[in-house]
Amino acid sequence: MATVLIVDDLLSIHEMLDAVIQPTGFATAFATDGEKALARFKTERQDIVLADIDMKPMDGLTLLKHLKQIDPHVVVIIMTAYANTDSALQALKYGAFDYLQKPFRVDELIATLRRGIDYKTALATDVAQPSKSASEEIRIERKLVGSSVRFSKVIQQIRRLASVRTPALIQGEAGTGKSTVADTLHATGPFPDQKFVKVDCTSTNHDGLRSGLVGNGSEGGTWIQAAKGGTLCLHHVQCLPLQLQKEFVGILRNTAHTFRLIATTTEDLEALTDEGKFHDDLFYRVAALPVILPPLRERLEDIPELIQYFTSKTANPFFDSSMIEFTDDALDVLRAYHWPGNLTELYQVVSKIAASSENRVITSEHLPMRLKELKQWPSLAEFLAGQQKSYVDSVLRAAKGDKDRAAKILGIGVDAIR
Repeated sequence: MATVLIVDDLLSIHEMLDAVIQPTGFATAFATDGEKALARFKTERQDIVLADIDMKPMDGLTLLKHLKQIDPHVVVIIMTAYANTDSALQALKYGAFDYLQKPFRVDELIATLRRGIDYKTALATDVAQPSKSASEEIRIERKLVGSSVRFSKVIQQIRRLASVRTPALIQGEAGTGKSTVADTLHATGPFPDQKFVKVDCTSTNHDGLRSGLVGNGSEGGTWIQAAKGGTLCLHHVQCLPLQLQKEFVGILRNTAHTFRLIATTTEDLEALTDEGKFHDDLFYRVAALPVILPPLRERLEDIPELIQYFTSKTANPFFDSSMIEFTDDALDVLRAYHWPGNLTELYQVVSKIAASSENRVITSEHLPMRLKELKQWPSLAEFLAGQQKSYVDSVLRAAKGDKDRAAKILGIGVDAIR
């Protein structure tokens, strides 16, 4: 049974919270100030700390900082009055899981506690998976292709997120598979049969976004209502107008417990938040568990698997396209290319070849000329100046340490590769 440490200097608050929390399956523990809470947490390590921000001699923000030093993954939920909202945002910045603005509803409190447990579960790498996880893992593997070290870590993270309802942020360049990850999180989540509402924040005007997210009441607009029990996915969340973000946060305070929120972005939201271009409250609510998808140029080892996956999805009038093979020289070219369009561009190249080729064996001669042009590779001068070291290193890794092959791909002398 998960335990909540309630920290407040008013005993009446202890009694009230105990009465509403215990019947929902949580155990409770109590402390009347920050120092006592710290002492108790050090010995008992409760699962969640629910603390008032306005206490003496140690306030909730100071308590939070000390708790994070003891356990960086501790789930701390701050209780605050309306006048202290700025302090609550500061708490989110220092690592609080969420905050509750007094007076809060019982269902909001319980839902926040449950999301906190979900978050703690998702962070634990050694948590035993539910019995259905074997079939879910197969579904994840089929959708998310790649076994490189970099991408394997991403898949591991997505597996942990699949069984919880905690908000998730999926970040990566265009074409890295953000939509696929969002689809996978919903399909392998706790309620895959419920509604999955997808919103592209770039293709809907301001009035449409406001109607769908905010509406006219405190319970949100049409998209919020439709997503209840399921998932709301905001693609390109960075494109939401700043004022609308602020209004949306107000709606989330009342409705976040009714659906799972997934956001995708091609931007660094933390940097935008620091610059005042993204609402800080919304950032801290969606970015607790970010999934950062690597560009294809940083996972070149996955190209053979991706080719196999893409060809299996393509129809060829001459033969079964899944039988197509790419020779080593063709793979060398594909690994050397920079792939600005990432997976989307690779899919377009491979599927076009697989759908139209009369040859089962694909050599570099069958590849589009743009992939082989030297302008796609660093010049010798750039290399010698050290500006493309990481690029050359990635080509060398793709060539499995074979300097002759790497030099041939780069169009430079083998002596230039250290």
